[in-house]
Amino acid sequence: MAELLTLRDTTVIPAMSDASIAKVRHLTDLSLRHLPQIPFVTEHRLHAGIYTRTVTIPAPPFGGKATVCTGVLVKIPTQLIISGDVIVYMGEGEAPAHVNGQRVFLGSPGRKQAFLGNGEYTMTMCFATDAKTVAEAEAQFTDEVDLLCPLSETERHDIIVGEVS
Repeated sequence: MAELLTLRDTTVIPAMSDASIAKVRHLTDLSLRHLPQIPFVTEHRLHAGIYTRTVTIPAPPFGGKATVCTGVLVKIPTQLIISGDVIVYMGEGEAPAHVNGQRVFLGSPGRKQAFLGNGEYTMTMCFATDAKTVAEAEAQFTDEVDLLCPLSETERHDIIVGEVS
């Protein structure tokens, strides 16, 4: 808990240790069991060799103080753009980053993030790809595709595929 009290200013999200990844997995399990789940829409854009994935996490419902969001294990380098007021868990031994406004992070492979937001916040991840479909792009950035909202739940996705080669 003490590591959440000392924030840091950074532009790089480093790879995380197995222990840090396990902490985020545990937080995910606890959140799914004990916290209300807030639906959100994932915006996917695939165009000109770039895949962009955006989620907006709504403000806490019912007078809640914060929302918790955890991600999948990302296996490739990406950029992550965060807008809002949110604390980003960077891993054991790393002070969390506080975003208040907008920040572009350079994300290393081997990370599984956790976010704690005080209000609505938006996260956009992007990377260069040769994928032709959103499903291919998802499989490129994580082996935990089964933890993502299934693409078959069409009402939870906004997908636009432009020019792909």
